[in-house]
This record gives sequence, structure tokens and C-alpha cells, in this order.
Amino acid sequence: MTLDFDATGDGPAVLLLHSTVCDRRMWDPQVTALAGAGHRVVRVDLVGHGGTPVPAGRFDEAAEIGALLDGLGVDRLAVVGASGGGRVALEFASRWPERVTALALLATALRGHPAGPELEAFDEREEALLEAGDVAGAVDLNVDLWLGPEADDATRERVRVMQRHAFDVQLAAEDVPYEPVRTEPDPGVIAAPTLLVTGAHDVPDFREIALHLAGLLPRARHLELDWAGHLPSLERPEEINALLRDFLAG
Repeated sequence: MTLDFDATGDGPAVLLLHSTVCDRRMWDPQVTALAGAGHRVVRVDLVGHGGTPVPAGRFDEAAEIGALLDGLGVDRLAVVGASGGGRVALEFASRWPERVTALALLATALRGHPAGPELEAFDEREEALLEAGDVAGAVDLNVDLWLGPEADDATRERVRVMQRHAFDVQLAAEDVPYEPVRTEPDPGVIAAPTLLVTGAHDVPDFREIALHLAGLLPRARHLELDWAGHLPSLERPEEINALLRDFLAG
């Protein structure tokens, strides 16, 4: 199986890994900005999102991303990951640190992080809605939690469309014997400069994760955005575009 992807522009490569609330379309505002700044922008749909179905059998997503990059002739690159995409970015950078020149993590998840009360309550509510067949209700639950006060109606609708599509793909594959291959990341081996971005209006877990990683990653700095929720690249795209351009240029 091949991960669905697209590539835009020329120059030093940047890989964009989306939040698992969305798919690669969440990066639409960043693609033009980063390509215009002289980067080759590669973005993929993770398993069960966008154009990438849920595969049968064992599947190593991080290794497949590496193979995809090999096919594009990309050896070294910067990686930008949001939420669940940040979790994949950490695994990739930990397994192949020599390939990663810079790492930007926006409200990143972290494998093994124990969910706090708010996140645990959300997970239980989402599961109950899906078990009851109320997919629309589960979509609304996600939109309400993950977008901060800066998100306008158009942004909320974009996230609603992406989350609904992800649920449709994943629910249709409930009987597919998918066996993901996952490796615990070792942040200490990641030598690339790392930017950890969190939002003041996000669930507290993600700030806790960022602060934890800031103490483990050798070249990390943490930036808290007082206006942001969980998806700042959609909430204030121009501000995040400028932040990423400056970080990658440095």
C-alpha cells in the first residue's frame, strides 16, 4: 500500500504531517507559503485519513514515509507535525535522526502519554457517540474541542469535512486486520533544532507533553501562543506561516 501524498515546489524539502483530526488538506495555507519561500513541500495522508485507506496486515507507517521520500529523491529534510502527526514525526526523527534537519511540532501528541481528565472525558464521549451511530455528533464534538477562539466558521467547516471523512474511512475498515508497527521514540537521539508550539486554549495535555519533550530534546525551545487552540496553523495561518518560514530559515 502507498500513502497518498503530493509534492509542491523546489528547494530544501519540508515534510508536513497532519493532525489526526484532519488530513493533509489542513496544510493548504502552508503549502503556498513554504513553496514560495523556496522549499519543496511534501505532505502525506496518514493511514485512515484523506486518500490513504486502512491497510490489511502489518504496516510500518514511519518506514513507508521514509520509502516515499526515497522515491522522491529526498535524503534530508525538515519535518513539521501537528498533534497525531507530531507523534509520527517524533518516531521518524528518532529512527532516522540523520535525515532530519529541523523539527517543528505543533500541539504534538506523544506515544505513552497518559490522558488527563479532560482528554479522557473527550475520548469516552467520542467513543459513546460512535458506538451509538451518531457520527455527526462525534464530528461536532471534535470541532468544538480542537479549534480555539480564533477559528472562523469557514475553518470550522473545513475541519468538520476532514474529520467526517476520517471517521467514514475508519468505520468502513473496522473489520480490516490492520496491525500498525510502532516504535517508541527516543527524543535524546534527535539532534535537529526543534520548535515545540502549544496553544493557551488547548487541552492541558499538549502543553505538558511539550514541556516534557523540551527537557529531553537536546536543541528544543517551547513557544506558547496565547491566542491558539489545538490547530493554530488553521486558526491563524499567516502567523504560523511566518513562524515556520523563520524557523526553517534559521
